[in-house]
Amino acid sequence: MQDKVVIITGASSGIGKALVYNLASKGAKISMAARNTKKLEEIKNDIEKKFSTQITYIKCDVTKELDCKNLINTTIKDFRKIDVLINNAGISMRAIFDDVKLSVIRDLMNVNFWGTVYCTKFALPYLQKSKGSLVGIISIAGYIGLPGRTAYSASKFAVRGFLDTIRIENLKKGLHVLVAAPGFTASNVRLSALVADGKQQGETPRDESNMMSAEKCAEIISKGIIKRKRKIIMTFEEGKLTVFLSKWMPKILDKLIYNHMAKEPNSPFK
Repeated sequence: MQDKVVIITGASSGIGKALVYNLASKGAKISMAARNTKKLEEIKNDIEKKFSTQITYIKCDVTKELDCKNLINTTIKDFRKIDVLINNAGISMRAIFDDVKLSVIRDLMNVNFWGTVYCTKFALPYLQKSKGSLVGIISIAGYIGLPGRTAYSASKFAVRGFLDTIRIENLKKGLHVLVAAPGFTASNVRLSALVADGKQQGETPRDESNMMSAEKCAEIISKGIIKRKRKIIMTFEEGKLTVFLSKWMPKILDKLIYNHMAKEPNSPFK
C-alpha cells in the first residue's frame, strides 16, 4: 500500500476510522470523507504525528451527488491519482416494516446505496487508469434478510449487486472489486441507527464486548485489498455459516435468525 492513494468514506468513526489508521500505517496516502470535519481534523492531526504519510480530508455528505463529485475531484487535485476507493459510509435502522416511516427507508438507501453509486461513478475512470481497487463495505445483511432491518438489508443487497456487476463489466480493464461483509462489529453504527420515526436510536441493543473490533475488521479488509480478493465474509458463526445455511437450509435459517433477533432488548419479535 506504500504511496497508494486511498479514499475512505465514513472515515470519522468506526470501521472507516480504523481503516484510516490501518492503511496510513502501511504507507498509503489517505483522503478522508465524512460530514463531521471536527473529527476528521482530529484524526488528520493524530495520523501526521504517528505516520510519515500524506493525509487530507473533505467534507462530504454521500447522499449529495455534487459532494461526491467534489470528493473525487479534490482528491485528484491533491494526489493526482486514485488507487483505492472504499465505500464505507453507512447507517442502520431498527424497526419492523409495519411501523417504519418510508422516509427512513429512503434515508438508508440514499446513504448506503446511492452514496456508493455516486462515489463509484466519479472515481471509476481514475480507478480504471490505475487498475486499482473498488471496495464496498456491506454486511451479512447483504446476504440474508435481517428482521427489523428491512431498509438496511435492502440497501446492502443493492450494493452487493451493483458492485458484482461493476466487476463483470470491468473484467478486461484490470479493475479489482472487493465486497466485504463484516458480521456484528463493535462500532457506533447501532448508536446512530434510525428507529421507526427517523430518530437516532442512541444506544445499542447488543452486548458489544464480544464482537469483532473495528480494528480487526479493518485489518481483514486491508489484507483483502492487497490480495485483490473479490469478497470477504467475516466471522464463522455469524458470517460464513449463515451464508452457507441461506443456500442449503433457508427455512431453518429463517427461524434461527428470528429467534436470535427476538433476544434483543425491546424486540418486536416474540
